[in-house]
Amino acid sequence: MDIIIQSLGFNAGETLESFIREKLHTLKSDQIIRADVTLFKGPDSTPENNYCEIRLEVPGYDPFVKKTGIYFENAVSECIDVLKLQLNKTKDKQTQRQHADAIKVQDAIMEAENDADDSDVELEDVVK
Repeated sequence: MDIIIQSLGFNAGETLESFIREKLHTLKSDQIIRADVTLFKGPDSTPENNYCEIRLEVPGYDPFVKKTGIYFENAVSECIDVLKLQLNKTKDKQTQRQHADAIKVQDAIMEAENDADDSDVELEDVVK
């Protein structure tokens, strides 16, 4: 996974960048191609206006999260937590679809076996 970190209006230190990289590596998905992280301070540069935006590039859609916090580390942690939930939700949906498709195929095979009266049923005929 490529990680691109941009800090707008200030220079992010090496410790902050290593913290971000460490947190992003906790995301467990083989499909993540790249993570774009943007850090910036909000208007008036007040401490509670430290923003973190993270966009993950994965096949199909790109999850995007934007959080704010007193420290950039807090905002990054919140973004990672939300991204984990989004990735898990997507994974669960895919698993449910695959399971539903498998059940449909099994039901079709069982139905075809009952209708065939001892004749051989080909899987290709059932799936069509």
